[in-house]
Amino acid sequence: QVQLVESGGGLVQAGGSLRLSCAASGRTFSTYTIAWFRQAPGKEREFVAGISWSGSTQKYADFVKDRSTISRDNAKNTVTLGVNSLKPEDTAVYYCAARSGSAVSNYRPFYDYWGQGTQVAVTS
Repeated sequence: QVQLVESGGGLVQAGGSLRLSCAASGRTFSTYTIAWFRQAPGKEREFVAGISWSGSTQKYADFVKDRSTISRDNAKNTVTLGVNSLKPEDTAVYYCAARSGSAVSNYRPFYDYWGQGTQVAVTS
């Protein structure tokens, strides 16, 4: 089992950048695929980016793929999502999620563990 805690959210101006971190507990973190999802008010939770346990596979949603980077440090049990050129429509609660194994999916039910989320607000 793994517990996930997100950090790094806050208020950002449009055009700015942010780095979100997902810290995990558990000795088997390095065997988990980690993904970021986001949920804006009144909308479904949607996939943002994901990274396999080794870091060799990364996937991005079309709306962030040219302006974001996901990375992980298995020694520190952390996954980081960096997003540049932020837009007001990036405003959402950002969640990290985990599933044991190497596949990276954009399908929300694929993931077994979820953090509590961190709020990101982008002002114009």
